[in-house]
Amino acid sequence: MKIIIAGAGEVGFHLAKLLSYESQEITLIDTKKDNLAYAGEHLDIRTIKGDATSIAVLKDARIDTASLYIAVTSSETTNITACVLAKQLGAKRTIARISNTEFIDNKETVGFSKFGIDELISPESLAASEIELLLKQYGFNDTYEFEGGALTMLGLRLSRTATFLDKTVKQAAELYSELHFIPIAIQRLGTQYTIIPRGDTIFKEGDKVVFMTCKGGGEELFQLSGKVKVDIKNVMILGGSQIGYKTAKDLCSNKFNVKLIESRRSKAEDLADELPNALVICGDGRNVDILDEENVSDMDAFIAVTGNSETNIMSCLLAKSKGVKKTIALVENMDYYQLSQSIGIDTLINKKLLAANNIFRYIRKGEVVAMTKLTNMNAELLEFVVKPKSKITNKVIKDLKFPKSAIIGGVIRDGHGSIPLGSFKIEAGDRVVVCCLPRSISEVERFFS
Repeated sequence: MKIIIAGAGEVGFHLAKLLSYESQEITLIDTKKDNLAYAGEHLDIRTIKGDATSIAVLKDARIDTASLYIAVTSSETTNITACVLAKQLGAKRTIARISNTEFIDNKETVGFSKFGIDELISPESLAASEIELLLKQYGFNDTYEFEGGALTMLGLRLSRTATFLDKTVKQAAELYSELHFIPIAIQRLGTQYTIIPRGDTIFKEGDKVVFMTCKGGGEELFQLSGKVKVDIKNVMILGGSQIGYKTAKDLCSNKFNVKLIESRRSKAEDLADELPNALVICGDGRNVDILDEENVSDMDAFIAVTGNSETNIMSCLLAKSKGVKKTIALVENMDYYQLSQSIGIDTLINKKLLAANNIFRYIRKGEVVAMTKLTNMNAELLEFVVKPKSKITNKVIKDLKFPKSAIIGGVIRDGHGSIPLGSFKIEAGDRVVVCCLPRSISEVERFFS
């Protein structure tokens, strides 16, 4: 597949890096020579210096042969214009990164596809949705929903109070008569290796474990992991950015009590008008006295989404020291993204990584309908729709010669999610969620092609 990416920033570079592993033919366009030089040195791709909206540059990139054109520059206007031009010049499919979430909310009304834009991706909207999901799944550090929650991925770190500590996966499953969850990936404390668990894999203290759950599985996991469920109602948000605004708006509509702190007076006044159900405070959220005055210790969650990663991290650590149960920090630097547990913050999110992973699912072969990379782990979750002639159709799971570095985590049939055992028979129309290491992706895809 020939793919052209406009924008060699963090989103574009991360995308190009992911796609280069797939042996795709990648061309990267950017106006900055340094960005292209770094990408050219580290990745096996073609680079072109120039404006993504230049017809000459697009022709030089052989846009007429492109299966996919992805515009992820920092300029929303550039991305939209570039996609329109790319489609007119022969690109089969286009994706534009935008910042105005109104475009996504009114995508069908406006009809962007008529202009030549097939998909819109908003990093800010994705980050706000991720934050809301993390608050709903309190106690878990990573979450991802399939089909509106028919199946949910939940990640947690095992403490010494976990019921299934030092037990095998098989022994842990026997603790409940009806299975509503299954471990799909494990990372041992202090290592960078991702394990795809089997029946004889033993749970150890400090393990980061990712589970796939169907309805009721989250409650069981809470009990077995030794965690005490606490409903999150009171939320403090630091930063009136687009992410802060959208998060506050979404949380207010879901009956959360929201306090939003913004340092710029004019911005705070605008937010107060736009968010009548939230309490907007003008002040510097890095100031301990202001946080104390606003009773940060009474908050169930603290979310820092200013434009400064260091401010977000430090304010979350401060909130944690005041007894806040759940802390979420937005970070721009990809290097920080690996540090969440080691520095004491519950979850770090990176909107660019969320956008890149979301775009990545459009490139997959077979019938992939959803995809996400596991945070800080070298594994991916893929959701496939089983076709009548797929190799996996009408096969029992235990009879499949599935790679050892992959596992079927869940199946959605007629909107109902289930955790399949070895005797489960896959049928056409099923939506199958698979967790696998990168080296086995191609092999897994062949089962569904």
